[in-house]
Amino acid sequence: MASDGGVRDGTGLTALPFPDRPRERLAARGAGSLSDRELLMIVLNAGIKGKDVGSIAAEVVARLDGEQRIPEIAELSRLPGLGVAKACAVAAMLEFGRRRWGPCGARICSPSEAYPLVRHFADRRQERFICLSLNGAHEVLAVRLVTMGLVNRTIVHPREVFADPIVDRASAIIVAHNHPSGRLEPSAEDVEITSRLKATGDLLGIALLDHLIFTEEGYFSFLQEGKLD
Repeated sequence: MASDGGVRDGTGLTALPFPDRPRERLAARGAGSLSDRELLMIVLNAGIKGKDVGSIAAEVVARLDGEQRIPEIAELSRLPGLGVAKACAVAAMLEFGRRRWGPCGARICSPSEAYPLVRHFADRRQERFICLSLNGAHEVLAVRLVTMGLVNRTIVHPREVFADPIVDRASAIIVAHNHPSGRLEPSAEDVEITSRLKATGDLLGIALLDHLIFTEEGYFSFLQEGKLD
């Protein structure tokens, strides 16, 4: 029996085939090669009776996707299979990462520098629309999830995208969304929302610098492709 109610036999990392174990893959390939779910599996280590560690990690990731802050321990511990001890471990991991290597302050000079800040959303099965607020020096003020959509589309309105950058007193934004299909080509809807966001940004004095469509394998940049009219 694991601490915090976790049952290790059949539910933990060692129950996985050796090539699929995230800890071994991290050691061999580095943390950047793992998905959010796999990184969290390492932190949680074990599941509970009837629910393996991968399933618990997936539910925690889904909850965190919609958060703009680190949830309280009481909130995390209510998630099935987590408990207080594991909730503390997750919160400690998130806070440590925020303090040491959070994106705030990073200067974005090219799409290749924005992509790592959103790439961890690439494995989601529904589209996520993300907005980066930037100051006048193109330093990151905040990275926020704006909306979660369907398998092949996300519905977003300019007022939702610009609401927080206005509060941030941002000078510019970069937006991005994943394509669960794995295709990087922009759809007609992608082109339309990009045009609307640029027009809105011009009116507000908050420039739209780029729109990235991304997968785990790479990204499409409206700026690089000359499609940011």
